[in-house]
Amino acid sequence: MSFPDKKTVMAFLEANPHITTRRDIAKGLNVKGDQRAQLRAVLKELERGGSVERAGKRKFVKKDHLPNTTLVQFLRIDEHGDLIGKASGNDGLFGPDLIYSGPAHRPKGGRDKVRQRDPGVGDLALCKVSEGPEGFQARIIKLIDKRENQPVIGLFTSTRHGGRVESVNRRDKYDLLIERQDMGEAKDGDLVQVMPKPSRGHGPKLAIVQEVIGKVGDPRAASLIALHAHGIPTEFPEAALKQAREGKPAPAEREDLTQIPLITIDPADARDHDDAVFAEELGDGWRVIVAIADVAAYVTEGSALDKEAYKRGNSTYFPDRVVPMLPFELSADECSLKEGQLRRCLAVVMEFDKSGTKRNHRFIRAMMKSAAGLSYDEAQTAIDGHPSERAAPLLDTVLKPLWGAYAAVGKAREQRAPLDLDLPERRIEFAEDGTIHQIAVKERFDAHKLIEEFMIQANVAAAESLEKARHPLIYRVHDQPSDAKLAALAEYLKTLDIKWALGERPQTSRFNRLLADSRDGETADMITEIVLRTQAQAVYAPENLGHFGLNLARYAHFTSPIRRYADLIVHRALISALKLGPDGMSKESLSRLEEIATHITTTERRSMAAERDATDRYLALFLQDRVGAEFEGRITGVTKAGLFVRLAETAADGFIPISSLSSDFWDFDDVAMRLVARGSGKHFDLGQTVSVRLKEVSPLQGGLLLEMLSSPLAGERGGRPGRKGQSRPPQGRGRGGAKGGRHRGKAGGKRRGK
Repeated sequence: MSFPDKKTVMAFLEANPHITTRRDIAKGLNVKGDQRAQLRAVLKELERGGSVERAGKRKFVKKDHLPNTTLVQFLRIDEHGDLIGKASGNDGLFGPDLIYSGPAHRPKGGRDKVRQRDPGVGDLALCKVSEGPEGFQARIIKLIDKRENQPVIGLFTSTRHGGRVESVNRRDKYDLLIERQDMGEAKDGDLVQVMPKPSRGHGPKLAIVQEVIGKVGDPRAASLIALHAHGIPTEFPEAALKQAREGKPAPAEREDLTQIPLITIDPADARDHDDAVFAEELGDGWRVIVAIADVAAYVTEGSALDKEAYKRGNSTYFPDRVVPMLPFELSADECSLKEGQLRRCLAVVMEFDKSGTKRNHRFIRAMMKSAAGLSYDEAQTAIDGHPSERAAPLLDTVLKPLWGAYAAVGKAREQRAPLDLDLPERRIEFAEDGTIHQIAVKERFDAHKLIEEFMIQANVAAAESLEKARHPLIYRVHDQPSDAKLAALAEYLKTLDIKWALGERPQTSRFNRLLADSRDGETADMITEIVLRTQAQAVYAPENLGHFGLNLARYAHFTSPIRRYADLIVHRALISALKLGPDGMSKESLSRLEEIATHITTTERRSMAAERDATDRYLALFLQDRVGAEFEGRITGVTKAGLFVRLAETAADGFIPISSLSSDFWDFDDVAMRLVARGSGKHFDLGQTVSVRLKEVSPLQGGLLLEMLSSPLAGERGGRPGRKGQSRPPQGRGRGGAKGGRHRGKAGGKRRGK
């Protein structure tokens, strides 16, 4: 037979999902001799195009197709409380996200009736994989506990024979015992990192103290825990520090922007200033300059600084501290666009017409001197007619032109109609002694929106210039919602008597109409929550999928190279493509763009998880003296194990076990995202506003246990049962349960779902 083309290979993989090795594919297609080299080339081309993925060194699977049985590495808890993993092959993780959905088989009688423990983050398990309405699900056949080879962070408590360590991970159900000879320097109340000793699965779990990382009484211990638990690097190698102190910037021809009054507008407590802006009216439009710190001139490719910046991927921002991507000497000094200081920059000069449509742009390397470093509040107060002594001289010459240009660009933004999900953010404010003073809602001014929009325009210009030069780059992509998520949205809206036709191309304007139509109604919070859940997560990728949320055809991160490695890559690409200096992107980096994109997406997720964990612990610490108090909140998650509620006052998240709701049998309706009382039909819904009582606080783990005070919403008698065949009781501690299910409350006997 003649050698098959890509279509034939794909058809073979579709028809034979169990055949994944190159040898078996060749045998199945009767490929022999020299044709084997051609098969390798076809598989590589399919892999580059995203049609197949590697599942091992010589194993391939069709994109988004997985073997029925595979090893799964569990990686994280998502925002819905589900445990998420990926298939694990010889060459690492591959395939789509997998949602943990309980054991593959019901426990049998006799000795087997004791069910193995549920997995947690870091565990490896042999699983059955199947595709459901909300994605791929993994059911455990056998748990392969790998956490005994991973360090554990916890609280050390002295005992008569040594000590014990309570893990900060709420999924670790057992304390670790420390024998006296393994205690090291640990003392009662210390936060420690320990390494579990090998065990055979029987008797107490033993561990060795590796490091004392702080004291549990330290009011800022939450960040220390998160740093160590997520492996965020904190110390810079001496070679990187030396380069930051002594390194000289790469030579480059630069334009002189020192006479242009560029200004920075940042949070009041910002230490790194990586962007400055200026605008002037042209008569028939506006000229806007966005100047960005020229980090590429200092962090040269392959250097010690570059390797450490790549390792970190981004800065990590905790409520009480920042772990920077670059050393202080660069991030807060030499690369920071400080007021009155001569600085190197990579700038984009853009021209817009009166309607806000961009006419042209160009990139330059330049020298600049910031005319002022204003806070958002200071800039907004000035434009509102009450300028400070510092801002007053800039009002007519700098601030008013900036707001004029923003008004024009805002017209084009309205036409573009990006997704309108302007969710409030909260900020933890600390007293001088390090204790939490208050939880405040972050004020959002037009000054924030102005800077945000000019940064978006600069990022678009970077992507456009690199595409025009046909130079590879790393895009910031936000894919449109998947068909499965849109179908789930339509089913959910149907329960609210709202129609959502399927089959049309997803558009942000359509989501915006849905949000606007419900904004003043009782279902506003419910619809906001479900629209948010429908969206994909933004990632970095060398292939352009566009940015759905911003409604942009092309988008790259360019404006924050001090704190994001992605922006540094784009700077180097621009330097190479536009011939702006010798310190551009090398051929080696060009060949590694996919690897780099995957890595920095992973480090971004790591930082987000660490930041969220630290915030959860600080909020729990703030609320620990208010056990028994009543709060208003909103249901942000519904699972067969119970309800997740976000408190309105602090935005802290708590959990209400299903067993504590009432003596009713409760069914989980995974379409309407509600728990329904069988018989009466009363229900608790996603997005519903409720009153709750704080029952228990676990500051070490950042957990809140709540009690429901509100009555369920009235419904039709008989209720709406969960999906047939999905009635297994909840698994684990109220997270990662199967979709669909039923459960009885207190009067039904055993308490479950905790």
